[in-house]
Amino acid sequence: MRFSGKTVKGVITPPPSKSYTHRAFFLSALSPGSCKVSNALDSRDTGATLNAIEAMGAEVRIRSDGIEIISNGLHAPDRVVDADNSGTTMRLFTGIASMFGSPVTITGDASLRSRPMGPLLDALSEMNVKCSSDNGKAPVTVCGPNKGGDVRIKGNVSSQFVSSLMMTAPMLAADTAIHIDGVLSSGPYLNITENMMKHFGSDIVTNDSVIRIKGGTGYKGHDITIPSDMSSASFPLVAGALGGSVTVRNMDMDGPQGDKRIVDILKEAGADVSIRGNEVTVSANELKAMNIDMGDIPDLFPIVAVLLCTAPGKSVLYGAPQLRFKESDRIKATADMLSALGADVKETDDGCVISGVNRLKGGKAEHHEDHRILMSAAVASLLCDNEVTMTNSGCYDVSYPLFPDHLRKLGMNAEV
Repeated sequence: MRFSGKTVKGVITPPPSKSYTHRAFFLSALSPGSCKVSNALDSRDTGATLNAIEAMGAEVRIRSDGIEIISNGLHAPDRVVDADNSGTTMRLFTGIASMFGSPVTITGDASLRSRPMGPLLDALSEMNVKCSSDNGKAPVTVCGPNKGGDVRIKGNVSSQFVSSLMMTAPMLAADTAIHIDGVLSSGPYLNITENMMKHFGSDIVTNDSVIRIKGGTGYKGHDITIPSDMSSASFPLVAGALGGSVTVRNMDMDGPQGDKRIVDILKEAGADVSIRGNEVTVSANELKAMNIDMGDIPDLFPIVAVLLCTAPGKSVLYGAPQLRFKESDRIKATADMLSALGADVKETDDGCVISGVNRLKGGKAEHHEDHRILMSAAVASLLCDNEVTMTNSGCYDVSYPLFPDHLRKLGMNAEV
């Protein structure tokens, strides 16, 4: 793969939200009858979730106006469920699978099998679910039935563990009270989970570090339209801040997606930003160094590091140790990628320190099969004297299948 460009200009509609799509597919499968999911993200990750819901008996029909999911009684899968590279699929489905009285095994690719599952399995064990794993990692096997009740879970590794318990709770016989210990990482994703569960008819109350959910209610069928993905929107928006002017459409600035914070970050960094309805336009301007807590917005970490690597002065990104356990060690991968291109980036335990340089040199970058590293390196080519080259694994398909096409639409060179 080869990426280069000096200026960008154009209008982009980013892909639908991956987080919303995963949750919509699972909640539709848990609801009796038929649900239609419109504007769903079609990607490797969301395909893994469709595979998981079909394994437990839901029917998936691809229609011209959306995806219809029909559920007339679910059962434990009669096969090992392969979540591919999707951590969201594996983690959300592990909790859901605990409602069955038969063992369910979930695995994934080599990257997914390296990611921690221990806190979720510990919590399920506390709920009298039998759990086994490869030293706290996939493949994992759970066997219920989970009946609900009080449970404690660590909040500092992944909010997906908490979302998994939340989404399962209405299907269980008793009420569930989830007590979150310590600082919660990526908290806005729980807001998405809670918002969607309420749309599907669940009774949920959040109070400080305790989430209480009524059991025995199940879900009620609900048609849903998926908004654009704020994480994906960050790539063309940052491209506009670095090399021209880009307008991104279908931005739900009033919704619960935490990654809409990218718009504020761009403003605070000095880019020209204008918002008109659901459109955000970002244009290049002189940027300045920033200190940013990435704890609630870890998916923005690589592209924000790109944004700031030529801003004069010292920038510090901090507060997100959970980045060590993403598709890659995303702190190390980001620092290594930008350093290879000529940036001055030093990793820390929970982020990185960036000393701004005038320009990057370009060259070969490693993405470690991580879609966000690959896309960030591609955008970084706007700052480089020479092109950026990477191996072509197609891993951008995980969240942004049209990514190279969109870069070309903005005027960049993107050879795949």
